[in-house]
Amino acid sequence: MKIAILDDYQDAVRKLPCFELLNGLDVTIFQHSAKGQGQLAIRLADFEVLVLIRERTTLNRALISRLPKLKLICQTGRMGSHVDLKAAAEREIAVVDGAGDPIAPAELTWALILAASRRVPTYANLMRQGVWQTSSIDAERNTIGRVLHGRTLGIWGYGRIGQLVARYANAFGMQVMVWGSETSRSLAREHGLTTAQSKEELFMLSDVLSLHLRLSETTRHIVTEHELGLMKTDALIVNTSRAELIAPNALEQALKAGRPGAAAVDVYESEPVLPTLALLRLENVLATPHIGFVEHDSYERYFRPAFEAVQHFVHGRPVNNIATKT
Repeated sequence: MKIAILDDYQDAVRKLPCFELLNGLDVTIFQHSAKGQGQLAIRLADFEVLVLIRERTTLNRALISRLPKLKLICQTGRMGSHVDLKAAAEREIAVVDGAGDPIAPAELTWALILAASRRVPTYANLMRQGVWQTSSIDAERNTIGRVLHGRTLGIWGYGRIGQLVARYANAFGMQVMVWGSETSRSLAREHGLTTAQSKEELFMLSDVLSLHLRLSETTRHIVTEHELGLMKTDALIVNTSRAELIAPNALEQALKAGRPGAAAVDVYESEPVLPTLALLRLENVLATPHIGFVEHDSYERYFRPAFEAVQHFVHGRPVNNIATKT
């Protein structure tokens, strides 16, 4: 049985303790994504098992139809819309879901908030060029950073990640304001937090605003230039959740207009991104290459159940198949 692990950009999977679960099996690890569906179909045509790293590869109906030997798809992390479950079910391809973990993305969110607020990356990069205690070579942007203590952190989406970020904010002496579904706001009030009266108020009053919504048809492009334009000129917006929560080009245009004053992002509509991406050319953007979940302990939590599912399948035991005909 031929097994493929896709999109392991850093060749990290083979170094995990759980990788030993695949000892003796025919495993191929791909570090680079194939360009185009045709190339991907050719690459994967002979594999019976695919292990996905989050949403890095999309398995739509057209691609699944071109993989005649495919019998099992193992998802690391929670399943999203990148796999056509109905198409898999029609082909009797088993799909095994994974579990999410909030710790690594919450910690990265906080790292971005700290780094952007104190302008750490620009200070550090310019110091390497021999420029001392300067945050920008542009005189207008050569401003000092600021502390988080006493400022307001807005959180849109009070799930497991949002709750952790709120706790970090409390530890740093910030005021936390939550917006989201009624369930989210009710839970936030139970935790002693303030809730915004509206999403407009959240954007207007936040010094730092962090998005923690799941992507769905109701949340896709839910943040527009209108909401962003309500933010303070020195506010920071952080998105480690999904790029598609923000309308196309809205963040770039808002930043150029001066509201908000800065952004920190870890997610993009098309990945890997090219260096020509417009956001990367803006000095007031701190961008990281979707590393919210890319961390050793998280990888072990994600891949161990996936590899256990492969073992079960290889030995003919039933798996937790979530692909059903609808």
